[in-house]
Amino acid sequence: MKYNKLFIAGALLVMLSASSCTKKLDEVLPQSSISKDQALKDPNAARTLYYGTYGLFRSYASTFFQLGEMRGDTWVDGVFTESVDGGLQNLYRHNISSLNVPFTNWGGMYNLLYNFNNVIKIIPQTPLPEAEKTRILAEVHGLRAYVYYTMLRTWGAVPLNTEPVETLTNTAETYKPRTGADSIMLQVKADIAKSLELFGTATPISTDKRVVWSKLATLVLKGDAFIWSGTHMGGGTADLTTAKAALQEVRNLQGATLNLQANYRDIFDPTKKVNNAEMIFAINYELQQSQLTFFGSFSVNSIQANTLSFTQSATPTVSSVYPYVNGANRVGINPAILTRLTTGAADQRVANTFRVMYSNAAPFAIRGVMLTKYLGTVAGTSQVYNNDYPIYRYADVLLLLAEAKAKLGEDISAEINAIRLRAYGAGYTPYVSGSQTANMNAILDEYLREFIGEGKRWWALRRAGDAYVYANINPAFLNPSSTAKFLLPLSLAMLNADPLLKQTAGY
Repeated sequence: MKYNKLFIAGALLVMLSASSCTKKLDEVLPQSSISKDQALKDPNAARTLYYGTYGLFRSYASTFFQLGEMRGDTWVDGVFTESVDGGLQNLYRHNISSLNVPFTNWGGMYNLLYNFNNVIKIIPQTPLPEAEKTRILAEVHGLRAYVYYTMLRTWGAVPLNTEPVETLTNTAETYKPRTGADSIMLQVKADIAKSLELFGTATPISTDKRVVWSKLATLVLKGDAFIWSGTHMGGGTADLTTAKAALQEVRNLQGATLNLQANYRDIFDPTKKVNNAEMIFAINYELQQSQLTFFGSFSVNSIQANTLSFTQSATPTVSSVYPYVNGANRVGINPAILTRLTTGAADQRVANTFRVMYSNAAPFAIRGVMLTKYLGTVAGTSQVYNNDYPIYRYADVLLLLAEAKAKLGEDISAEINAIRLRAYGAGYTPYVSGSQTANMNAILDEYLREFIGEGKRWWALRRAGDAYVYANINPAFLNPSSTAKFLLPLSLAMLNADPLLKQTAGY
């Protein structure tokens, strides 16, 4: 069968509010699929093809969150007010096997990759201005690198495909073996290099909503990926040094338009998206387009909200503070982590990330926590979940740079203290750089506090090294004598559908 249409996500024009990357958007074709012939003749059809990649990327935000967050140590059964979310529970309990596969069909990510491949192949042939074509290709090479890097961290070896699928004559043509992790990392690095080449020597910082991939995003990804390969894939000092240089390049740009927000809450405030100094790349959510609703299991339903309070007293009830929030409360925070986060000096990150909910009747016991970071705004009598979901922000730059330095045996105090100053204020306790182990533990402690709900904790532990995973994850869930569960298995349906696929080692 011959494929003449290029799939575009239904919410094609998700990015149309980003004026820095749009031209004459009122002319863009409002259709759900674009043929190759149209894209090659009509610049507006070509733009629709490009914008569709961002709409499709957004549809994977929940997957990115779960892969990077839910296998860490933050969330456990703990305390929650409703029945457990079984899927999320399997992730944080590491209840994973060849018969219990949390993400089948590679999490659906090849649909996303095929769309990237289409754009990379077709955009150079379109009648768009050359500068616009170059910018689009720079962005999409960066996005493709990010997705393959996520897949590498999740499954290790995965099928590698960098060409669009245009024709299929038989089922066997869809069979594809897993490509070794080393080769996947080479592709990630090649896409990063191509992205940087296409972006050119200038490093502009957008003063609009930062919901379009940029050179800054590619540099942060480069630091992230090279730390991983330096730690896990034999890259050693050379890769760590490359990572440090990329991250330092971003840090050297710190100023009025790139910095930590003084008020942690402002990072996520839907009314402060324009020229948000801390954001580097975020997935965009807007009223009347799409809302960030996949955190519903970290909220509370309206009936229970009447019986709960944010203080150990009868009032005010949760429902009086958030009258229009109506979700569920099906994931519990780790009690040890909760104590760790709420003991000691007041940390504005904690105060602006979640709130503890108590019964509003004596003895006012803890009933759960509400993740408040993404509660959006109120429009009339409705809660509108229009926060953007961060992929990279400036705090990532500081902590990734600290990690590269720590693994190179260098002083990390400047980066850690920048993070702590924002968190605790002028009276914070300065960090004094110590041994590599002490430095890595300090970095991981800041990761825990800084990025709750941002899909970072599991990746931070994994990137740090196996010893740090075992030191933080409940040994009942991970066997310290085996790294088998670090990667995810393939489902039996996947193995049966493609005879060239082999199961992940250890399953």
